[in-house]
Amino acid sequence: MVFMMQNKKWYVSAFLFIIIGVFVGLILSSQLDLVTPVPGKNKISSKSINALSELSEALSEVATVASSSVVNISTTRVIKRREGTPFDFFNDPFFRRFFGDQAPHPDVPQERREQSLGSGVIVSENGYIITNNHVIEQAETIKVLLSNKRDYTATLVGADPKSDIAVIKIDAEGLSALPWGVSSDQKVGDIVFAIGNPFGLNQTVTMGVISAVGRANVGIADYEDFIQTDAAINPGNSGGALLNARGELIGINTAIVSRSGGYQGIGFAVPSAMARQVMDSLIKYKKVVRGWLGVSIQEVTSDLAEEFGVKDLNGALVSSVVKKSPAAKAGIKRGDVILKYNGKTVHDTGHLRNVVSQTPVGTKATIGLLRNGKKIEVKVMIRELPKKLAGMPLVEEPGGGGKSKALAGLVVRQLTPKIARRFGIGRGESGVVIVQVDRGSTVYEAGLRPGDLILQLNQKDITSIKDYEKAVAKIKPRKRIRLLIRKKGQDLFVTIRPK
Repeated sequence: MVFMMQNKKWYVSAFLFIIIGVFVGLILSSQLDLVTPVPGKNKISSKSINALSELSEALSEVATVASSSVVNISTTRVIKRREGTPFDFFNDPFFRRFFGDQAPHPDVPQERREQSLGSGVIVSENGYIITNNHVIEQAETIKVLLSNKRDYTATLVGADPKSDIAVIKIDAEGLSALPWGVSSDQKVGDIVFAIGNPFGLNQTVTMGVISAVGRANVGIADYEDFIQTDAAINPGNSGGALLNARGELIGINTAIVSRSGGYQGIGFAVPSAMARQVMDSLIKYKKVVRGWLGVSIQEVTSDLAEEFGVKDLNGALVSSVVKKSPAAKAGIKRGDVILKYNGKTVHDTGHLRNVVSQTPVGTKATIGLLRNGKKIEVKVMIRELPKKLAGMPLVEEPGGGGKSKALAGLVVRQLTPKIARRFGIGRGESGVVIVQVDRGSTVYEAGLRPGDLILQLNQKDITSIKDYEKAVAKIKPRKRIRLLIRKKGQDLFVTIRPK
């Protein structure tokens, strides 16, 4: 009886516990369900959906149509190197371009065939293809694979290492060629597509925006005017297409900045204006014909801008003029600042060099100058860059400003044959040469070094120590000093700012 009573109490307790648990659960669930969905409030409007769908379809169409004009390029070349190692992946031309030959090699040299991959863009229906010079450089054979899987052996039409552009040709007709776009019309923020064959993955399309235009001094080529983009570019994309939203070719993908060897958001493309000019010249002349002005130029620093009366840091300062050159015939002088070229602002030395090189030979250019504080214009007949000058640097490194007194820390001597041999100064030079510069001095910070010839001091010609001493005696306290020096055969201005 006691057992039955206890058992009954247990059942009652269990039942009450279950009822309480359900009740508490209902209360908690009702408390947690604080937000009641309202039908239609979070729904995307059909107008927005349609707009996005139309944009997506348009972008897809551009990418699909353009992809058929981008080809896979594979090259084979015979190289002499040491026996292979596990580090052979560094032999990809893209990796070698940025990391050099880093792999360790045994001591046994051998001759071997090396294959590499890249991309190219069809630019004519009869088989002309543009790519990068570094993709086909020293290639023994060049194979081209089209988007329809047909493959061809290509011949090299011409290559230009100075711009990293090359042109090859396949024996084919009726190809799908990409239309050229106007690279100068592109702006930062514009949508772009990069199409190529990264890591051998054919017709890979990535999308991004233009991050910057007119990138120079990157250290990739002699002539640089790159379009910078964040569209993913990887090894194998070299030579591929950079397109605008209209599906027009505005650049040839060339390089990346990366610490890993892969995509890190910074890629560079040769703009179509430069690429097309180089291509046309290679096809027509089998070489690149570049315009020539005949001046050595340097950047306008803040000190030089103040010294020469330039209101901003645009322009290019003329440090020397080649005798009988187009510039000399037009009356351009040392110390002139070139502010405009054919009505457009000259931003810096690289910009001027590019626009002059792309000017058709035999045409007249209008150049805006600043001379002694006055703006003038001259007409110049652009000539072809002489072959003997093609390898000479026409852009000089700027001299900096200093912050110590006058010319303290500088020792000069009259140039003699013995001193000339000591500093490797060529025959025919004369005048005053710097033989010692104290480290940490203002003149050292300004860029003066032993072996530099002093040609002018505050616009006074210096041909002897006597000339130098007279000019130094006339230096006024706390006044900026302007020097014209000859460094390794090139003339440039340097300013020194005393305290």
